[in-house]
Amino acid sequence: MNEAPLLNGPEVLDDLWSLAGMPAEALRLASLTGADPVFPSSFAVGAAAQATAAAAALAACELGHVRGAARQQVAVDMREAAIECTGWFSIDGKVPDAWDAFSGLYRCADGHVRVHANFAHHRGGALRLLGLDPRTAQRADAEQAMLGWRALDFEEAAAARKLVATALRRFDEWDATPQGRAIAAQPLFTIERIGDAPPLTLPPLREDQRPLTGLRVLDLTRILAGPVGGKALAAHGADVMLVNSPKLPNISAIADTSRGKLSAHIDLHSDTGRDAMRRLVADAHVFTQGYRPGGLQALGWGAEEVARLRPGIVYVSLTAYGTQGPWAGRRGFDSLVQTAMGFNHAEGEAAGDGKPRPMPMQILDEATGYLMAFGAAAATVRQQREGGSWHVQVSLAQTGQWLRSLGRVPGGLSATRPDWQAQVDTTDSGFGRLAALRHSARLSRTPAGWSRLAMPPGSHPPTWPSTAH
Repeated sequence: MNEAPLLNGPEVLDDLWSLAGMPAEALRLASLTGADPVFPSSFAVGAAAQATAAAAALAACELGHVRGAARQQVAVDMREAAIECTGWFSIDGKVPDAWDAFSGLYRCADGHVRVHANFAHHRGGALRLLGLDPRTAQRADAEQAMLGWRALDFEEAAAARKLVATALRRFDEWDATPQGRAIAAQPLFTIERIGDAPPLTLPPLREDQRPLTGLRVLDLTRILAGPVGGKALAAHGADVMLVNSPKLPNISAIADTSRGKLSAHIDLHSDTGRDAMRRLVADAHVFTQGYRPGGLQALGWGAEEVARLRPGIVYVSLTAYGTQGPWAGRRGFDSLVQTAMGFNHAEGEAAGDGKPRPMPMQILDEATGYLMAFGAAAATVRQQREGGSWHVQVSLAQTGQWLRSLGRVPGGLSATRPDWQAQVDTTDSGFGRLAALRHSARLSRTPAGWSRLAMPPGSHPPTWPSTAH
């Protein structure tokens, strides 16, 4: 079963820290406890959660150090990090349904296909591709219709219609695809200097202030990975402005991932919206985005364009399948990437029954979100020391390839899901009474947490606060 020796959390953190070019002496202040398995999985989901959360926290502290504060200790327990990566929350005592009735794995003529139908346009498109009427179709109708398709044919037909569905593959099948080869040839993430600029001014930092206090982050992300990254930056004190289009839908998880953020509506197709965005960019330090490849660039908000508007910006891009290979432009979500890359098949194989199964949380989303926060803080450290504008790039598929490299967990599927009620905090929010998980990174001097309540999109004006929060 093992493709590589099983790595523990500290080893994984060391590798991440080195890949980002961060100072080795800071690693001495990291304390990582626990070992896989902490959830039922044959993959090192605990180590992935722990190391990425620790990397984001440690990089935030390093930025605080660059701004004059003493370094501080960062402790992350693997169990707590993995629990946080479940993304569990409830509103007014009710846990929202995570999946649409038509989302999930379908048997087809020669294998399986996973369909993502959480958005109405994706659901309707998939049902019409199956020859069904979205107004009247039931799940059983879709299951019957899918039996007439070959898996790869449906995958290709869906992609051609800009829908989101992938065929179930084994690892060796994925590795043999052009996209699999492209992903295997890329590093986990890249941090690239894309322009010249002096170091941007950040306000002086007191010892009692969280390390990202005064850092202004524009969060143009949706769904899960990107919002998790913005939430991690907010937990360490950044002023994070979540910017949504008033024309696009969101998922229920926004109630959790909006913690600590300001939340504004901007329509980038309007003159008023473009003017508002220019004003925000003029005073921002970090710009994160997770739209389909080329989507924001077509509107004039790609990395190079934003760097020209705001020399010294750190621009963070999230994609599903990376920037290289024939799938570079495809839409995708964690569940689909797991299926396409071989994880669902491998978990079933490890269980001994061969029944495809997902990993116990959306770890590709969650770990990638923390990698976005890590990359943003690490690139800002370099910006403060060297100047320049920077572009950080991550993808769900590259995170998947990295997760494979951490090794397999013998007997991991026999682990029981831990209880996480002791890790839940309950607060008011603009969505209702919100019960959600505490941040797993524990800083010795400035505890992580969210000082702003989660609010629905459009609750705040698109202007930066006049003073650090």
